[in-house]
Amino acid sequence: MAEQGQDNDKIKRDMRGSWNDSSTGWRKWWRIFEKAAQPVSDRMIALAEIGPGSRVLDIATGIGEPALTAARKVAPNGIVIATDIARGMLEGARERAEAEGIRNVIFREADAETLQIPERDFDAVLARWGLMFLPNLPGALCRVRELLVDGGRFAVAVWDKEETVPMMHLASDTARRLANLPPPPPGALSPCRLADTAGLGQTFREAGFKDYHVEPITVTFEFESPEQFALFRSETSAPFRRMMDGLDPAMRQRITDAIVAEVRGKFGDGSFRLDNGCFCAVAHN
Repeated sequence: MAEQGQDNDKIKRDMRGSWNDSSTGWRKWWRIFEKAAQPVSDRMIALAEIGPGSRVLDIATGIGEPALTAARKVAPNGIVIATDIARGMLEGARERAEAEGIRNVIFREADAETLQIPERDFDAVLARWGLMFLPNLPGALCRVRELLVDGGRFAVAVWDKEETVPMMHLASDTARRLANLPPPPPGALSPCRLADTAGLGQTFREAGFKDYHVEPITVTFEFESPEQFALFRSETSAPFRRMMDGLDPAMRQRITDAIVAEVRGKFGDGSFRLDNGCFCAVAHN
């Protein structure tokens, strides 16, 4: 048990470092990402029945979503607590909130599994594309239940299977093939780890949640060119950056050129759209 705890601590240290390293890229590219992701945030907030006056917790908020969307919805008297493990990502989220004049969000650096925050009694908790990176998901769900009011809702978004998410697998598959890297081991903390929504529902129920509901949603990213896509992936994706960091500069450039060539072969030289599979789910405390 102690060894498992040490492994989880190392995973989290590495994850914190990777997301901090990519936070500059997220500040640069968040508009492209959020243009595609906004329908997911909107649907999560609807499923969680968030409205004026609600108390909301957003786990793994990253660049500030869906916390900022929720903050607009709960105004003028509601409040949103937004947490993330990476300080660099939170700084970008604060910048966005200040620029948009949103004042009813409190940002806290916190581990999404333990959620050591002073606030509790939330009407809703949100986690958009964050659960898949938690080593101890059952423990995290139990902690969320402790922070929810009776009848409160927990709404999440998870990616579908990797082959349905070209925004990720186009770049990752090319990198693994050229660098002769193995695929992630079964159960690895990868973005598509929770694509089995039936299994996710069972984990929710075992943690004490009820009325689990899941529905598919398509996330469509738009890019001006294959080159823009390759740069976006290299500057924002923490898992992809970890994969590339272990390679020499020549191999990294070769992979980037190959990604551009592959996307160009599929979509041409100009702008293009990528449809990606995703699920939104909600359950009651």
